[in-house]
Amino acid sequence: MPLAIPLEALDEDTLRAILEAFVSEEGTDYGHRDYTLDEKVRSVRGQLEKGEAVLCFDEATESVTVVPRDQAPVP
Repeated sequence: MPLAIPLEALDEDTLRAILEAFVSEEGTDYGHRDYTLDEKVRSVRGQLEKGEAVLCFDEATESVTVVPRDQAPVP
């Protein structure tokens, strides 16, 4: 079962690397406007800070991803 990771458990460089990897791979359609990597990272970070999304570590795959709060594991 994936484990939720508190944002404060990660240093800034590690968090940034995780978010850059996530927004680079996730393939979401952002509409007609092109967004920069920084804009996408800020958007996802904002969702994490507001509690709308959660960072999760999957022990089976040894990977970290971002999931909506309602899909996050219950602590």
